[in-house]
Amino acid sequence: MRQPNNLCALRAAWRNASDDIKPRETPCFRMEDGEVPKLYVYDVIGGWDNDSADFVKAVHAIKSPAIDMHINSPGGFVYDAVAMFEAVKSHPARVTTHIDGLAASAASFLAMAGDTVEIAKGGRMMIHDAQGVVMGGPAEMREYADLFDEVSNDIAGYYADRAGGASSTWRKAMTATTWYSAQQAVDAGLADRVTDKKTKSEPENRASQLIRARARVALGGVN
Repeated sequence: MRQPNNLCALRAAWRNASDDIKPRETPCFRMEDGEVPKLYVYDVIGGWDNDSADFVKAVHAIKSPAIDMHINSPGGFVYDAVAMFEAVKSHPARVTTHIDGLAASAASFLAMAGDTVEIAKGGRMMIHDAQGVVMGGPAEMREYADLFDEVSNDIAGYYADRAGGASSTWRKAMTATTWYSAQQAVDAGLADRVTDKKTKSEPENRASQLIRARARVALGGVN
């Protein structure tokens, strides 16, 4: 199949389509250095004059054996997210993805790059088919429809790789535009656990239980 060859022109046209659209002067992420570097993807991913290059360079420069990637994003441009995914996934560090709020669209498959995926109790994930703006005649429209199908199949593979199941099954969920609550994301295999305040206090609770158990032993098993 002949692939559309005017993607650069399409992106430029989208960027210039409205006087209200202004190229961002800041990247779609920020990084905080520390013993465990933290990457915050808290904006639209890529687009216009803000691509994934700075994110990829920042990830490649990390020497720490662990990385925390925090996500609260509605998604964005597929191939910017793909480049970001590959940078994180190929890094030798152990990566923990924290879905702090929303991981939708392209941000949902970027989240899959983590070795462990945690989602906030009130967090959400959303998956859907690839979307885009198309210009041209009927032949070009058909070409783009085929391309969007192929891209959507590629994205379905990210979910299948983490959660299991057939890519075709995930594609059905994408076509329907599926939203997941935190627990639903865990049940579906897209996340490993839900995080909330109870998680932080759990070690203290176990310590208290151990102390009480030792006390019962000392008192001959009296509760």
